[in-house]
Amino acid sequence: MPRYASPAAIKVGVIGYGGAFNMGRQHLNEMKTAGMTPTAVCEVDPTRLAVATTDFPGIETYATVEEMLAKSKVDLLVIITPHNTHADLAVKCLNAGKHVVCEKPLAITTAECDAMIAAAKKSGVMVSTYHNRHWDGWILNAVKRIKQDKAIGDVYRIELHMGGHGQPGEWWRTSKTISGGILYDWGVHLLEYALQLIDSDITEVSGYAKRGHWADKTKWKADTNEDEGKAVVRFANGAWIDLTISSLDANPKAGFVEVSGTKGTFLIDWSQWHLIVPGADGDVVTTKGKHPNGEGDKLYKNIAAHLTTGEALVITAEWARRPIHILDLADQSAKKGVAMKATYK
Repeated sequence: MPRYASPAAIKVGVIGYGGAFNMGRQHLNEMKTAGMTPTAVCEVDPTRLAVATTDFPGIETYATVEEMLAKSKVDLLVIITPHNTHADLAVKCLNAGKHVVCEKPLAITTAECDAMIAAAKKSGVMVSTYHNRHWDGWILNAVKRIKQDKAIGDVYRIELHMGGHGQPGEWWRTSKTISGGILYDWGVHLLEYALQLIDSDITEVSGYAKRGHWADKTKWKADTNEDEGKAVVRFANGAWIDLTISSLDANPKAGFVEVSGTKGTFLIDWSQWHLIVPGADGDVVTTKGKHPNGEGDKLYKNIAAHLTTGEALVITAEWARRPIHILDLADQSAKKGVAMKATYK
């Protein structure tokens, strides 16, 4: 892969500049902070293209990806579009010799991930995913205390859970066809956290789903996401992950990551961490603390260094493929009613 002389030599752009969360502006600003040069924006909505020219005076604007690829000298493109469009857009850009970063999730199916990886290898370019939460303060702290300090002994179970009881919103993330399902938003982040804590091959995945409660109440009807989704992941070393995302849970569990080990439990909630270990008299001893600051800016700094100095890429496509493979298998399992063997570790 050719290297660039400096981060500033890397011309970057985004595909998608929608108003939700202003992610297009966020990505361009983060890449600019990492030293790269905002160059181009592709967006189907002309009003949002106008916003982009205000945010970044002089930036190139395009209404179609085809026009951008034909006319722009942009080197790296970030895809910020609905989940079911990631793979096709990424392959198109990779085939044109562009480096690609996809917003999380990388794709919806394992096959889509494989197609993206193959296209990148064929063109000799990079493909990655915006897993900036890899550097969230709570998981950085958990990795240190659990893997380095061995504060809870050997990890054997990780429970991941998020949700509540309420009708999902009227947007594309509520459509299973477009989003992938209820597990494809926060579930991908939670799995990426957990996979940092278990060093073992995935062997099989079981999926479970409750459907139909909210479907008639949303505009998506039969295509509405599951009301609740679950994935249970088995690893070669005997450990397992239990992921649940729900819109039917009237009594959500405390925290959103609970790691159980042979010597104690580590619980993560939004405000603090809890280390719970057995006491001398049969009671438990709980230590609590605030999460350290996150370091999400490291993602684009790492990508810039990878493309200039050859620094190892942290969020490789192969790494980002692992949670997608889990969710793909969980979806198949939920439909078939049987556990699915992993074909990728």
